[in-house]
Amino acid sequence: MRGLLACATLARRAAAGASSGARVRHLAGAAEAVEAELKKTALYDFHVANGGKMVPFAGWSMPIQYKDSIMESTVNCRTNGSLFDVAHMCGLSLKGPGAIPFVESLVIADVAGLKDGTGTLTVFTNEKGGAIDDSVITKVTDQHIYLVVNAGCRDKDLAHIGEHMEAFNKKGGDVKWHIHDERSLLALQGPLAAPTLQLLTKEDLSKMYFSDFKMIDINGSECFLTRTGHLTSYFSYTGEDGFEISVPSENAVDLAKAILEKSEGKVRLTGLGARDSLRLEAGLCLYGNDMEQHITPVEAGLSWAIGKRRRAEGGFLGADVILKQLQEGPKIRRVGMITQGPPARSHSELVSSSGENIGEVTSGGFSPCLKKNIAMGYVKSGLHKAGTEFKVVVRGKSYDAVVTKMPFVPTKYYKPS
Repeated sequence: MRGLLACATLARRAAAGASSGARVRHLAGAAEAVEAELKKTALYDFHVANGGKMVPFAGWSMPIQYKDSIMESTVNCRTNGSLFDVAHMCGLSLKGPGAIPFVESLVIADVAGLKDGTGTLTVFTNEKGGAIDDSVITKVTDQHIYLVVNAGCRDKDLAHIGEHMEAFNKKGGDVKWHIHDERSLLALQGPLAAPTLQLLTKEDLSKMYFSDFKMIDINGSECFLTRTGHLTSYFSYTGEDGFEISVPSENAVDLAKAILEKSEGKVRLTGLGARDSLRLEAGLCLYGNDMEQHITPVEAGLSWAIGKRRRAEGGFLGADVILKQLQEGPKIRRVGMITQGPPARSHSELVSSSGENIGEVTSGGFSPCLKKNIAMGYVKSGLHKAGTEFKVVVRGKSYDAVVTKMPFVPTKYYKPS
């Protein structure tokens, strides 16, 4: 978390050469200065009033947990439900006759092939085939694309999209954008998500399936509703059935209160800590850890997100690199692992039985639901098959690790039977 690192840096500078009393005052002042610079969502006061422990995250003050422990919150999401504030994410619309050809020049998805009102996970790529960001992209109509990008990638993503949109329009294209800063995003996840939300809308949610998108009235507000559970990095993805709700910011607190009340306390506010455990259990990438600008979608195990037509035609940035990897195979691959010893964290080294470096961990921790250590990382191709054994180095000591299929916890997406 860059915000936490910035706070620590300021604190160290303040402490240098100071007396103990002055050091404490400087530390407090540095922390307050960082807090003052952080953006706040429309639910900030609501989080604090409900016991949210606020931390810096991607330039925002966000709750890492509430009164429940992270383990309790993780389990409750899978047994009952969770409500996440994800208003730090950036939602935007692309509109115009050129919306689809424009966005397809930047992402790997077959957007044109989507049915109206459906979406998919995709990846923005660079000229070398690396991932600029992952995103959920929805085809509202042939001339309206709605997408959400990660909070930590907002500035670079908008600069990237804006630069290419200007060039596209100069060549005769016709596409405009609107950034939905007037809206807030809530994510309702877990078994009670649908029955709870159904109490707040007249829309029949049983006819709305995984990846479907609609603009409907919820609790008296005009909302953008996506049914999912598998979304972008740190968006709310859990592997559970659920919904992402884009609501006018002035109605966000009322909607959050209504959801919690209608669930009779079973759906709970949930923070960043449990969200990371949930997405790891679901085997989903976190941008900045499991995906970066030097990692391609093929290496990250996201080849399924490259549409059949896109494989044949290319036409997106880095297509030559990615299509070659599809044909010949990548040199490294993302894998899931069960590890022994202390939980393996990001950058823990992976070595063969002879001590040769074969890769590294990108995400890892203790699974509250499985009660064992799980991790993801990259290994050399050929060592990626389930059952392959090697060692993971944690704090200078080697422990057993074995490749396992992902997701670690079965997904429960709502799809037609």
